[in-house]
Amino acid sequence: QVRLEESGGDLVQPGGSLRLSCAGSGFVLDYYAIGWFRQVPGKEREGVSCSTTNDASEWYSDSVKGRFTISRDEVKNVVYLQMNSLQPDDAAVYYCAAVGGFYCSGNAVDYDYWGQGTQVTVSS
Repeated sequence: QVRLEESGGDLVQPGGSLRLSCAGSGFVLDYYAIGWFRQVPGKEREGVSCSTTNDASEWYSDSVKGRFTISRDEVKNVVYLQMNSLQPDDAAVYYCAAVGGFYCSGNAVDYDYWGQGTQVTVSS
């Protein structure tokens, strides 16, 4: 059974940094694309970043490009999202998602498995 669990969300001041983790179980990370998404109340889930095995394919939304970095530890079956220069607009519940294969997508409908989310709050 594929399971994903996010962690690392917290309250941070504008300009601060956080690293989110997405721990996977029940599958081998090498064969899955992993995406990070975020959602605020009343809005659609927004793609933030994604990667495939060995970082062969990566994607970032324009709103986070240059500030966020996705990385994978395929020994530990964990995907990280390093978030720097956080701004109030980055505040949201962040989700990781998985889909089998090697196609990196920023569209939520392309993913089969989802974690429960972790809250990121950016406020002074």
